[in-house]
Amino acid sequence: MAKPQKRYVCQACGSVSHRWAGQCADCAEWNTLVEEAGGTVTPFQAKHNLQSGGRAFQLVGLDAEIALPERMPSGIAELDRALGGGFVEGSATLIGGDPGIGKSTLLLQAAAKMALAGLPVVYVSGEEAADQVRLRARRLGLGNAPLQLAAATSTRDILTTLGQGRPPALLVIDSIQTMHSDLIEGAPGTVSQVRASAQELIRFAKERGTAVVLVGHVTKDGSIAGPRVLEHMVDTVLSFEGERSHQYRILRAIKNRFGGTDEIGVFAMVAEGLAEISNPSALFLTQRDEGVTGTTVFPALEGTRPVLVEIQALVVRLASGATPRRAVVGWDSGRLAMVLAVLEARCGLSFSTSEVYLNIAGGYRVQDPAADMAVAAALVSALSERPVPVDAVAFGEIALSGEIRPVAHGALRLKEASKLGFERALVPAAVTDDKSGLKLAGFKTLGAFVDHMLGRG
Repeated sequence: MAKPQKRYVCQACGSVSHRWAGQCADCAEWNTLVEEAGGTVTPFQAKHNLQSGGRAFQLVGLDAEIALPERMPSGIAELDRALGGGFVEGSATLIGGDPGIGKSTLLLQAAAKMALAGLPVVYVSGEEAADQVRLRARRLGLGNAPLQLAAATSTRDILTTLGQGRPPALLVIDSIQTMHSDLIEGAPGTVSQVRASAQELIRFAKERGTAVVLVGHVTKDGSIAGPRVLEHMVDTVLSFEGERSHQYRILRAIKNRFGGTDEIGVFAMVAEGLAEISNPSALFLTQRDEGVTGTTVFPALEGTRPVLVEIQALVVRLASGATPRRAVVGWDSGRLAMVLAVLEARCGLSFSTSEVYLNIAGGYRVQDPAADMAVAAALVSALSERPVPVDAVAFGEIALSGEIRPVAHGALRLKEASKLGFERALVPAAVTDDKSGLKLAGFKTLGAFVDHMLGRG
């Protein structure tokens, strides 16, 4: 006789256990194991051999001819840039971000613009009533868009409705945590419900050629909530980042099966919704008519897009015996400690009796190792109270030996700096590009760079 098999599923990571425990053995979270109804095990199922009885399929080689996937422009250039050119037919995209960051606003704008372009688009909201979405569309100036709107949470009802007529070109589900499948026991938002609902929607996308966009909640640490398998199931994962206190938003691709993951889209939250920022350097640079100590402009690179940001440093000398503090906003604190150690060991500068504060202006986050030299310039300027020239940019990677190493795409960084009116650049000695028109000052070691900053020769 078939016996039901009990299983306990972790609501944080999706791991399955056959007995309950207070702590998950995989992710170490407490009180996350929830009992779910499992399948039945019969003697036939236990002994059945899967090596026969199936349907044989054809194997093809890597050299088989294949056409590039067709792209559907969203009408928002910054969104298309992050996607790699637009939505792909039959693709599944997952977008996550903090509450109130603008996920629903961005997707509503894209869906309405695609509908105005003549494509059939369906927007299903599981968190808001249809009237609420309609009012937001009117506030954004898109109330006349021929967008098909619905408020539903049942996956069966959604797929049944969409299966009655022509499949839409784009289907937006806001959000996947509110969807419910009657094939699985459990409340909406649980691991099994999220996985089952997403699987059915992705299957519909692959079979009917509809581009499906799923909105996902995020946890307190910024990762997408629910099972990690959800990110493996979709084709593209987008992260919508930014501080609610700041105006700008950054759309970043974490995973993309149809393009690269090194492109970003930059938006600004305005009264009419999310506005595209074609020149993001203007957001992260302050207007300065004269030099200020402790500030340096760094040409960061996001994919193929250079973004000029301002790095600010403050060095405060303390009384003897006090413990100095190190505070970093927008950069890696471990990398700051490394730059400080190299400045002290290789250049003779002492920060041990001073507090050091480092900030990236505008709330921008820098992960480019080329920022080492710009950070060192800001620290030396703040310590010596000698301002960096306002018409200069700096970039380069610092090694523990004190060597300044070249970085990728130096010519692209210099070209963007020249376009914004900068006249000189502090760069590694290996950078010899002169097409930008900037006056280059190259340095092989950090000691030579510090001597230049302090006017020692």
